[in-house]
Amino acid sequence: MPTPPRAPDAFAGIEAMLSPAQPQPSTAPAPAPSAGRTAGVGARKLVCQFESCAQHRPDGRFAAYPDPGTGAAPWTIGWGSTGPDITHGLIWTQAQCDARLRADLALVAQRLCAVLGGARTGQNQFDALVCFAYNLGMGALRGSSLLRLHLAGDFAGAGAQFARWDKAGGRILPGLTRRRAAEALLYATPDGAPLPAF
Repeated sequence: MPTPPRAPDAFAGIEAMLSPAQPQPSTAPAPAPSAGRTAGVGARKLVCQFESCAQHRPDGRFAAYPDPGTGAAPWTIGWGSTGPDITHGLIWTQAQCDARLRADLALVAQRLCAVLGGARTGQNQFDALVCFAYNLGMGALRGSSLLRLHLAGDFAGAGAQFARWDKAGGRILPGLTRRRAAEALLYATPDGAPLPAF
């Protein structure tokens, strides 16, 4: 989902809010995903940067807002959370937004592990795919050339596919273009290397 303007100081202390940062894996061959694999610091940073915990109200709480691409559903709140429970008029506290982000990232990571099976996948690749699926949904990832190429081990080809997913409502959105470029950059970053500036 494209990025509405972020609230002042909404990004401050995000690492402590979400969870302690996981150590980056070594540059050894990329591990296969397992049922216990979780979204790492790269996924959390990307999601928080592009979702931005938008629609900060004067009372410090957050209001649901319509999708910028459609001007209506899906309604979104906090760090890009959507679903049948997110509707017009919904108001959450920062703690509710943060808790939902943790739960949503855990669910996306769990579903991604199932989709990847035993495919060789580094943590940064995994985190980029988590961010992609968090934004577009697991259904979009499942049917994509991005996933097909990744599963085949064509990581350069898979990385080039991110840029194709920059539209909402049939039009290119600059926020999605920037997001896909950041995901592709993270995907191409070797594990153990410093995370790029997004």
